[in-house]
Amino acid sequence: MDRKATPFLAAGALLVAVFVGLLLYNPERAAEGTVRKVYYADNISPAHQRVIDRFNAEHKGSIEVVPVNLPFGKFSTNERKELLARSLRNKSDHLDVFSVDVIWVPRFSRWSEPLESLLSPQEKEEILPQALSSCTYGGHIVALPLYIDIGMLYYRRDLIRELPDADSVEARLRRSISWDEFIALRRRLDLKGSPYYLFAADNFEGLLCAYFEMIAGQNRDVFSSNAVDLTTPQAELALQLLVDFVHRYHMSPPEVTEYDEIRSYSHMLRYGGAFVRGWPNFIEGIPGFYPYAVDTANIVRAALPHFAGQPPVSVLGGWNLMISRSSTNKEAALTFIRYLQKEEAQKTFFEVGGYIPTNRAVYADSAFLAVRPVLAYYRMLLDRGFQRPQLVEYTRLSDIVSHYANLAIKGEMSVHEALARAMHVMQGENILQN
Repeated sequence: MDRKATPFLAAGALLVAVFVGLLLYNPERAAEGTVRKVYYADNISPAHQRVIDRFNAEHKGSIEVVPVNLPFGKFSTNERKELLARSLRNKSDHLDVFSVDVIWVPRFSRWSEPLESLLSPQEKEEILPQALSSCTYGGHIVALPLYIDIGMLYYRRDLIRELPDADSVEARLRRSISWDEFIALRRRLDLKGSPYYLFAADNFEGLLCAYFEMIAGQNRDVFSSNAVDLTTPQAELALQLLVDFVHRYHMSPPEVTEYDEIRSYSHMLRYGGAFVRGWPNFIEGIPGFYPYAVDTANIVRAALPHFAGQPPVSVLGGWNLMISRSSTNKEAALTFIRYLQKEEAQKTFFEVGGYIPTNRAVYADSAFLAVRPVLAYYRMLLDRGFQRPQLVEYTRLSDIVSHYANLAIKGEMSVHEALARAMHVMQGENILQN
């Protein structure tokens, strides 16, 4: 989950120039010949490139996928969103397939090719329901999943192993302990001044994910109707607990109000934090991304805590694929995104990039799971997942709620006032309606 970085307009001229150079004036477009070229905009990782190369080899002479790289290192998610929206609003036929954050699907559905009638019942059945639900808007399938994410916890095993009942504690952490137990566990650990719990509480979508998990933890179906009501006791309790982590229990440092996930991870690795809320791929990314000498075997995955008497929940994330309505190569584009759904492609994405598969067949391959047990654990967590509200103006909702939630966690505004102001702004802008 990437944080909201520099606003698009602040670097707009440069980003548009880069995007135009990458996509709109690609000289290959004019020389396509008989080969149908499919232009695919995404963060092209080594896993993406390997699958693309394999597809191109299998379809040599008929279809060629041309990757348009929009790397997370250069473009924030918001910048990617605005670049894609600009191209699609202009009805450019130089963009065929593009990836979207799952929360963008309602907004981009107006520019995407409907897929409902193009998919067989068997194709739909092969996709995890959690992933397919994020591809549906207005009762119709408008996208196909590329990979799925799930909110989770990481902990320092060496700290837990100092406890006399370490085996029991670790087993319960993997299943999920209650928030009350989690708070009490802090008193049993010798932290030596290190932080206990780190979470991303800056003013961005990552904070909203943590906040919505707290709300859904009290009622898993609270967002099933896509309604957002922050005036409920559950909404206040959820934000109050995040505030209390910093100001009452002193288990999270005040710096979390300036942290995205990357900075939370870095703080844990550098200063020996006990727990951090995050997403899959954290452990895999440690050797190449973080400049700290860390034994990755000492960082262990766990389930997020839950409210007593309620089932554990985690927010779902991930990226989906759409076909532009303005594409002149829709049939070839559909062939490509169907290829990305196949078991072989999904396994490659996981093995090379750690991306969680959305194809059911991967999880039914016992031999594959036997040597990759983490995948079975992810599958268990996915069953606890919930989708964020599917609203056209969800990103604007996120900006508003995260802004006021951040102020509350900083102690600059009461929880009640923060949520009342957020509701007032959202209602004034009519962003709670589709």
